[in-house]
This record gives sequence, C-alpha cells and structure tokens, in this order.
Amino acid sequence: MKQVIYRFFADDSGLTTVEYAIAGALISLAVITAFTLLGGAVGGTIDQITAVLP
Repeated sequence: MKQVIYRFFADDSGLTTVEYAIAGALISLAVITAFTLLGGAVGGTIDQITAVLP
C-alpha cells in the first residue's frame, strides 16, 4: 500500500502537488459549507416537529 501511494505522488503526468492541495482545499470548503447549510435546515425541521408534538 505504501508503494502505491508513493508511486501515485511520484507520477508527474497528472496534477502537481500544489494543484492537489488546492483541489483538496476547495472540496473541503464545499463539504463544510454543505454540512453547515444542511445542519441549519435539519435543525429548523426538528424545531417544527417538536412544536407540533404535545
């Protein structure tokens, strides 16, 4: 497994390490934003359900 990872990062035919870091940061930002927005929607739905229940 270690050799596979080493070969993956040593391969120059694809993106460079800097481009991988930028892509990873953008994906992380998108995931965090989605979870934040989804968390607010879920919280609002739970509040509505709680208000209806006796």
